[in-house]
Amino acid sequence: MAEQRIIATYHLSSDASRIEDRALRLAIEQSVECPLDAVPEQRILDDIVGRVDEISEIASGYYKVRIALAAATAPPEAGQLLNMLFGNCSIQSDVELIDVELPADYLTAFGGPRIGLAGIRERTGAEGRALTASALKPQGLSPDALAAIAQRLALGGVDLIKDDHGIADQAYSPFAERAAAVGRAVRAAGEQRGRPVLYAPHVSGSLDDMRRQLDIVRRERIGGVMLIPMIVGLSNFQALVREADGLVVLAHPAMAGAARIAPPLLLGKLFRLLGADATVFPHHGGRFAYTPQTCRDLAAAACGAWGGLKPCLPVPGGGVTIDRVAELLQFYGRDVMLLIGGSLLAARDELRERAVEFTAEVAAHVVADGGVGHDR
Repeated sequence: MAEQRIIATYHLSSDASRIEDRALRLAIEQSVECPLDAVPEQRILDDIVGRVDEISEIASGYYKVRIALAAATAPPEAGQLLNMLFGNCSIQSDVELIDVELPADYLTAFGGPRIGLAGIRERTGAEGRALTASALKPQGLSPDALAAIAQRLALGGVDLIKDDHGIADQAYSPFAERAAAVGRAVRAAGEQRGRPVLYAPHVSGSLDDMRRQLDIVRRERIGGVMLIPMIVGLSNFQALVREADGLVVLAHPAMAGAARIAPPLLLGKLFRLLGADATVFPHHGGRFAYTPQTCRDLAAAACGAWGGLKPCLPVPGGGVTIDRVAELLQFYGRDVMLLIGGSLLAARDELRERAVEFTAEVAAHVVADGGVGHDR
């Protein structure tokens, strides 16, 4: 294991005269975190100290640096892997984590999505087209009120309905009551329309809380869960994915912008590695500032070929509206789940009709099997 290396790619801001020294200091910071004179054994110098493999200039004062880190320092556990990739250097304002290349046995050890894109298609009956999703909002509604919204969305043909990320276990909507009410409503609507609908309640709190909530999800025969990996912690996320056996796991991007980690790596690649079956992210032109290229790269990281890992379903949202459906499907291809929340919910009493319009618009745009993840 000591001979294996994890290749981490960073972007560094530096003067040309200092970039080689800056890259070496980064390699040391992310491996032994001490002066090399303090390393007492040649074995550690040879096998453990990070190695600068490449420095290339991107623009004046801006460089791509590839560093080979000893795999022995970061066994296949989510927290320690991120610690060795970006722990201390995340505090240094001149560095961004852009990508990582892992030994093949890491992919096997982490496992990736358990259900993945194809499994979500099978469970919703959404073959040969893009999928649809919506969110339960706003904060402050009772479980019964949220269940009524979910029922109208489901009867309108939406494939997956999730809790808004801000809805957790509040007094006005306790998790157990909400999960039961929405779960019943979604099941009934699915039976009425003759096709299953997935519901993903937001599982949150302490690890003990989340385990209790998983028990409720199973008891209520709910098909999925939503987790926020950067809030619950990547190690907890990894553990919960394993415990949520048989459930679709939807990863939400809240707090993902708090660290200088490239979104395609964090939301696409790492969340997929840890077991997300679907990953939510903001599409360009909505309420957030992602570029088209970031969105394209993120979706490709989520569902493109990567060893033997199953594809993770990209779920673009964040201010998406029905009039953008054709544009989004042209951009992503059919292996995508379009998430429209607020602009549907604004229809209020006509929510079901608006949901029908959304799902019909998606079904009407049959696109070729391809798009950003075409290489898988």
